[in-house]
Amino acid sequence: MDGVELDGVGATEALSADREVRLLLDAGRNDEANTLFDQLLSKVPPGLDPWTRAAILTRRAVAAWRLRRIPLALELAAEGWSDIDAEQPRGSFAADTLGRLGYLLEGIGHRRASLEISRIAVEVARTGDDVEILAHCLQGLAGTLNFRACEQPPAQAEATFRSAIPLLEEGLALVKEGRIHLALLSAYGASLAGIGELERAEATARTALAVAEPMGNRWVNSVGNWVIALVRRKQHQLDDATHHARIAVKEAEWINDIALLQRYSQDLADICRDNGDAQGEAEALRRNITARQTALETVQEGLGQALEQRRLAVRARHQALAAREAAERDPLTGLANRLGLERIAPETLDRAAANGRVPWLVLIDVDWFKGVNDAAGHAAGDAALREIAQLLRAECRVGDVVARWAGDEFVVLLTEAPLDHSTGMTSPVGVAVAERIRISVDRHDWSAVLGNTRRPTVSVGVASGSDTLEKLFAHADVALYRAKRHGRNRVEVHAPGPGA
Repeated sequence: MDGVELDGVGATEALSADREVRLLLDAGRNDEANTLFDQLLSKVPPGLDPWTRAAILTRRAVAAWRLRRIPLALELAAEGWSDIDAEQPRGSFAADTLGRLGYLLEGIGHRRASLEISRIAVEVARTGDDVEILAHCLQGLAGTLNFRACEQPPAQAEATFRSAIPLLEEGLALVKEGRIHLALLSAYGASLAGIGELERAEATARTALAVAEPMGNRWVNSVGNWVIALVRRKQHQLDDATHHARIAVKEAEWINDIALLQRYSQDLADICRDNGDAQGEAEALRRNITARQTALETVQEGLGQALEQRRLAVRARHQALAAREAAERDPLTGLANRLGLERIAPETLDRAAANGRVPWLVLIDVDWFKGVNDAAGHAAGDAALREIAQLLRAECRVGDVVARWAGDEFVVLLTEAPLDHSTGMTSPVGVAVAERIRISVDRHDWSAVLGNTRRPTVSVGVASGSDTLEKLFAHADVALYRAKRHGRNRVEVHAPGPGA
């Protein structure tokens, strides 16, 4: 748990799970990391102080960034940042949050801000009592300085490498083992290589590699081989330098670390050029360009401005919703729960009326769900409900309200503009969404979740009109029961009678 003091068991469990995601990423087990990460997104324990919550959110932002889920990374970072925007940074959690924000700012290209916030993180960490967080912040700042040095002229680069060394030595004195120790050791090797202490640099890198190998830590394997490549290049052993640089590039690709990949592929290209290997240089440059495009095309243009705007928007929304957030979210599926829907619905319906839009309510019930639970077990039933929740999200628009009403019932509330303003007739958007949902569930491959158990289908009732949530729900409920009576796995639409 990175040595932090936590606000209760909920925070302990959250940070432990976040740490497991990071270990999976460092090992290059990205699919497993993605799966676990998805399970964590709805699990921020309630009642945390702002800095503890911000630390959890920014750790997840870094994980999302490494998983190349850039919009989500920015949203999590903005939310975490907004939590502590008005707070004076103090203590270990504040330092942890700032250090990870520095990493993200470096990734999106705000390099001056990254270096500044990384320095502040170290200063704040010195006021806390958690040595691992201080060591982590020291490693973050020193690693940033190392990368800066790699891009500077030789005389300036040596001074920058030297400024990183005392930071790393301080960190190594604080932490003697574990993931942070290995990160410090790897960065220390790079700094030593940068000032020409080649034997010490290689010995340090090989020590880190030896410790990391049984742990399956591909991040350390990438950095360690890069350091040896730097040493070999300075020793004019270019074939061996090429060998280690290629390993560094391959491992950086495997763990989805774009920053490492850009640095290492550029160095590999330079080594190949020095060695007269034009083909190797071209291939390395192609990798470098691809890595840069991945970063730039996604986030470079105006990203700092967008992040700031998003931060302010999240902060304003969060101030209004923070007290109710935990109570309005279904812990199993991550969707809004009944309380959340009942809060959101009046606002959605009022906004629809003001803008001349027509509301639709889609009520979904899983067919024969008790049989699924009985045959496959409640754990498999819960997994099936999570799958259905994901299918609902996929078939709905960003602004649509998707909720788990109760048990195996789900609700979608959406609005649509009238098709013909002269007659007031509407397009059957609710019916179309309902049918997409039904087909999506019916055609879904359930074998991984339920094995040979009968696959679930859904019956769906749809209602529309300028009514309250209660009336829309009652009308959709009538249509749903009609779908059940007519054989299930179908969509029925409420047709109001005269005067209804």
